[in-house]
Amino acid sequence: MRTSKLSLKLLWYITPLVILPLLFLGGFTLSNVTSSTQQQAELIVGRFVEQQQQKILNYIDVYQSTTKLLSSSPVLGDFLAFSDRSHELYSQRLGALLDVFASYGEAYPDIVSIELLTPQGDSNAFYSSDLSEMPQGYPFFQQIRQSSVRQQYYMRQEDEGQTRLYFIQQIYSVDYQLKRPQQQGYIVLKVDPTLIATSMLESPYDFTSNILLDHTGKILFSSESELVGKFLSKAELSDLHYHSESNRLSASTLPTVDNTDRMVFAMQLANGYYYLSTIPKSLLYKSGRIISLITAVIVLLSVFSLPILIFIVVRNLLLSPITLMGEASQKVGSGDLNVLLPEKSSDELGTLFRDFNHMVKQIRDTQTELKDYKEHLEEMVDSRTEELEQSNQHLALAITQAEQANQLKSRFLANMSHEIRTPLTAIMGFTEQLLQHPDPASQSQYLHTILRNSKHLLELINNILDLSKIEAEKLAVEQTQTEVITLLHDVSAVIAPLASEKLLEFVVETELPLPRYVYSDATRLKQILLNIASNAVKFTEIGRIVLHVSFDDTTQALCFEVTDTGIGMSQAELQRVFKPFEQADSTTTRRFGGTGLGLCISKNLAQLLGGDVTVTSTQGAGSRFVVTVASNFSAEQPLELLETLESTPEAMNVSDELSAIQLDAKILVAEDNPDNQELIRLLLGAWGLVPDIVNNGAEAVEKALVNDYHLILMDMQMPVMGGLEATQMLRHAAYDGPIVALTANVMKQDIATYLEAGCSATLGKPIDKRALGEVLVKYLQLQHSNQSKWDALLQSEKFQQIAENYRRKLPEQLELVNDYYQAQDWEALRAQAHNLKGSAGCFGFMNVHQAADELEQSLKSRKSELWHYALLKLQEAIKYTINTQPEPATSVLQNSRKTPISQAK
Repeated sequence: MRTSKLSLKLLWYITPLVILPLLFLGGFTLSNVTSSTQQQAELIVGRFVEQQQQKILNYIDVYQSTTKLLSSSPVLGDFLAFSDRSHELYSQRLGALLDVFASYGEAYPDIVSIELLTPQGDSNAFYSSDLSEMPQGYPFFQQIRQSSVRQQYYMRQEDEGQTRLYFIQQIYSVDYQLKRPQQQGYIVLKVDPTLIATSMLESPYDFTSNILLDHTGKILFSSESELVGKFLSKAELSDLHYHSESNRLSASTLPTVDNTDRMVFAMQLANGYYYLSTIPKSLLYKSGRIISLITAVIVLLSVFSLPILIFIVVRNLLLSPITLMGEASQKVGSGDLNVLLPEKSSDELGTLFRDFNHMVKQIRDTQTELKDYKEHLEEMVDSRTEELEQSNQHLALAITQAEQANQLKSRFLANMSHEIRTPLTAIMGFTEQLLQHPDPASQSQYLHTILRNSKHLLELINNILDLSKIEAEKLAVEQTQTEVITLLHDVSAVIAPLASEKLLEFVVETELPLPRYVYSDATRLKQILLNIASNAVKFTEIGRIVLHVSFDDTTQALCFEVTDTGIGMSQAELQRVFKPFEQADSTTTRRFGGTGLGLCISKNLAQLLGGDVTVTSTQGAGSRFVVTVASNFSAEQPLELLETLESTPEAMNVSDELSAIQLDAKILVAEDNPDNQELIRLLLGAWGLVPDIVNNGAEAVEKALVNDYHLILMDMQMPVMGGLEATQMLRHAAYDGPIVALTANVMKQDIATYLEAGCSATLGKPIDKRALGEVLVKYLQLQHSNQSKWDALLQSEKFQQIAENYRRKLPEQLELVNDYYQAQDWEALRAQAHNLKGSAGCFGFMNVHQAADELEQSLKSRKSELWHYALLKLQEAIKYTINTQPEPATSVLQNSRKTPISQAK
């Protein structure tokens, strides 16, 4: 291949750009190899010496702690306290002491001997683990006697050449008359430091020498045994002291060790001892010199080879493809569109080649399409015209559907307006009639009409809210235990009177066996059945309505069939019966009323409950609705079948249940609306309850913390402070009574927020009298039950026995009170008074409780002039309680409880 001008230019520029950085890098590397090697060696040796120092210090600390622990031994104290050596007990205590010495020797194998010396240096007791003779004395004893330090250690080289550690602990006793320590002797612990000798043999590098010497320069331990016992010269010792202060790896010569140049790292230990590691300098930096030589060779090879290699690579990867692409461009320019560049690589040149081939292909395809377009232009015009006509048809259909949706919305609004205005007209009209023309004879009828239309209006609003939650997919259902027979009775109790008013027959048929319980949302299931059954009554003029119940064991589904003999529906009407805001036709709406929401809501609820609602109907003959729901049986919720029907006792009316109980309850109502205040007062007054009423949450918190209320009814939205914040404040203040939220926000997430804030339950607005009665029965009965259990506990034999045991311990408590007072330990006396106040009150000794409280308060207030009088009062109260025959206990906890709120007649 011929060399192009671009190749020569490239080689001319590449050569200096590569050689100069390589030369600079090589010089820099050579100059820093030695420095890096020294820094690395200094780091490794420094860490090694620090670890060895820490290991030695830890070893010394262990045996200093052992010596201190031995000096505080009770056996040693008993031996020192007994000075009569002629007595037979002396030998026994000496034997016990030697047993203690032996146990320490077994626990710590490095202990050679333990000796107890008198203050003058005489031996009182001696133990040796290797049965060696007792030493005649210690060369450092005079130094110990002159020192005021209680605990010391020494390293001494024995005659046989081994170095031993001696740990000395001074022993003192306390003279309670003079109140000063008195010296009783010394404990001398002799240790064979095997760990230190072993650690001397460890090394970070080969040919490393480790040495431990004292302040005189004598070598006590060494990794080279021939150095042990030698002394460093004063110059070497001074040089070593300088190295220990520098705390780094330094060059030095130690003639005592050898005459070679060494790198030394030294550290000073406590008591004038030194630890050092030395390494021959030539061996330490040998690896650095080898690295420098290798680096120099690599740099020289790179200077000559890299420019050539770079030139070859650039020529193959860049210059050759550029030349190939230039040739291809010339061919395309001359009209040759069959050019194809190789697309083997995936780099930028490969992408460039692919783009070039794609460009050539597009040019070729464009020329072909232009030729075809000229040949098929008329066909394309016809096809485009047909597509435009189809788009116009789709647009017309969409306009028609939008107009139908708009008409449906208008019809729904008109229907809703009619449905809302109808009960409102009755409510407003009869209310004005009662205000302007009060007629006692018609008053009851008017009020019943107002109540019936109010409930109808509330039901209409609830249906709209349910539909909106269903469409927003925010309606949640529960899975609670639901009794099937009770559910049927509840539905029958509502539908049977409606059917009876129209002279229709209502029948409930059960196909046994049926499950006793299903696990579903009882409220929503009842809503579905009441909706469909009430529709059956509404659209039936003559005949009967049948509610048939069965259980499909295969699908584990509960099936309800509602059959009527009403007007029925046509096939067209069946197609839209479950759509919202739809009825059979406008005449049906005018004749029977309704919004068309009921069946839509029922179907969606049934699907949420794991089932569905289906319908079959014949116009003029009646309809049959089938409701299926999932039973949700599991291992924790098993299937229990009923083979025969059991009679269900009628639930006692809430008002009847309250009227059967005598109430003495205090109730607080927090409500800002005056009309609602009056309504709640009237509702509670029907059961003989007179509540305290406040206007906001702040007043409710103040009232609740001052008075004992059995129940709080708390509105959630009030001025100044809302009910949510007030409930949280009461719970933080340790108020544990029941708090029931009054709210118009009955969404599941709202109720969860109120319960999380501390509410016990919720009551929706408008307030239903039966629901309010259920809350009163639940929480007032619960308070009564808890009070009865508490009274029974206080009167039990077990509680009386515990109270009597406490009374018998009162003399000990009185003695403690007197001791603290005489010792003028006022903090301990206050704590004892606090303890007596709480415990005496719990067991019913109220005189002791009150006297202890007075003493505690006087001590807290620092009123010293009241202390003596309060103490005398507490003493007399305790003495009176001790000398008085015990009576049945009535604790302060019982006195602080709320009074009983209800008693069964």
